[in-house]
Amino acid sequence: MAFKFKSVDFIGFDSLLSEDERMVRDTARLFIEDNLIPIIEECNRAERFPKELIAPMGALGFYGATIEGYGCAGMNNVEYGLVMQETERGDSGVRSFVSVQSALVMYPIHAFGSNAQKNEWLPQMAKGEKLGCFGLTEPDFGSNPAGMRTRAKRDGGDYILNGEKMWITSGTLADVAVIWAKVDDEGGKVRGFLVDTKLPGFRAYDVHGKWSLRASVTSGLSLEDVRVPAEAMLPGSGGLKSPLMCLNQARYGISWGAVGAAMACYDTALQYS
Repeated sequence: MAFKFKSVDFIGFDSLLSEDERMVRDTARLFIEDNLIPIIEECNRAERFPKELIAPMGALGFYGATIEGYGCAGMNNVEYGLVMQETERGDSGVRSFVSVQSALVMYPIHAFGSNAQKNEWLPQMAKGEKLGCFGLTEPDFGSNPAGMRTRAKRDGGDYILNGEKMWITSGTLADVAVIWAKVDDEGGKVRGFLVDTKLPGFRAYDVHGKWSLRASVTSGLSLEDVRVPAEAMLPGSGGLKSPLMCLNQARYGISWGAVGAAMACYDTALQYS
């Protein structure tokens, strides 16, 4: 039987942390040890995302952790990074879920959204009551998002969206999708839209048979004449810089997560030996 994880700290990193930072790390560590580690092998084998952990992670302030207000935890960047470290030490797919909810959905709503959008979505997302996904990558454009084909066209007081997105974390779980599209009426300028996933013409489907991140939901999205009100546009978004800012937010958490994955690899090898 495996022993509970204690610590891997060969460079005295813990001594650099404040008391609050250590408390956040220890709280996340205990949660992951007690709730994720015991089930993650089964989840990985069955390609099952552990939905039962969504609300408890929200209660601990995992989502939108660095945002001030709206029911978010208001953590500093180190505290948020330590949460990502411990989450990925449990599983990369679950950390990916938290990163998407936080850095790729809540962040753009907070950074680019209207007050009405922030008030509608952020408090519910902080609790895990509403989930989101980030629609940038397309079947033919992954590392080259400038080539995106998804379009938005103004039609009276609405926009009509058409396009395909691929490799979208939480696509079939999401209540709202942050969809990035080129707006025909603005010379192809890239804008973000908050799209209710229950709208006619919106379809999400899961990708199965993955060799990694098997406990994460990975999806494709299809938008066929999806009509959204003009108020669904993120008013502060403008140009490709906006989604790339979101990716930078996510990469910060991913880098901490990579440390957590390395810690798990070392601990697993040590226990095996």
